Amino acid sequence: MIEVDWSALFVPSGSLLEIFIRGSVVYLALFIALRLMPRRALGKFGVGDLLAIVLLADAVQNGMAGEYHSVTEALVLAGTILGWALLTDLIDHRFPRLNLVEGERVELVRDGRLLPRNLERQRISEEELMTELRQVGQETLANVRHAYLEGSGQLSVILDVPDRQPIRPRR
Repeated sequence: MIEVDWSALFVPSGSLLEIFIRGSVVYLALFIALRLMPRRALGKFGVGDLLAIVLLADAVQNGMAGEYHSVTEALVLAGTILGWALLTDLIDHRFPRLNLVEGERVELVRDGRLLPRNLERQRISEEELMTELRQVGQETLANVRHAYLEGSGQLSVILDVPDRQPIRPRR
C-alpha cells in the first residue's frame, strides 16, 4: 500500500520529443483559432467563452498528450505549452505591430455615430455597447467622440468636451 513505482513515476514511457511536438501543434492550432475569432464580449469572459475554453482543453487533452504516464512527460507537456505562451507574449512585446496576442483596436463610435459594420464584425449589439457606455457615465452617444474596442476586449471612450483646457501633468 505504501510502495511507489519510482520508475513509472519519473521515467518516460514514450518519446519526449513526440510530446513536445504534440503540445506545440495543439497550442499553435488553438492559438490561431482563438485569435481569429471575434471578441464577442466587451472586457470580460462570458459563461460561453469559459465553457468553450474548458471543453477545448478537455477535447484536445488526449491528442496533445497521447497516453503519457510519467510525471516527466506531464511536465514536458506543461513546459511546452507555457513555453509557447511565453514566446507569443515575447514576440508581441518586441513586435507590437503584429498584434499577435490581443489584436488591433476596433473603432465602434466616431463623432457620436455608431459604426454598425464594426459592431457586427465583433458581434457586439448596440445594447451591449450602450451598457458599457452607461458604466462610464454616458447615456447617449452625443458626447462620445470615439469609442474603441481595444485588443484586450476593454472599451476605451474618448469624450468630446467643449471649452476644456487640456490637463498638464505636474512636475
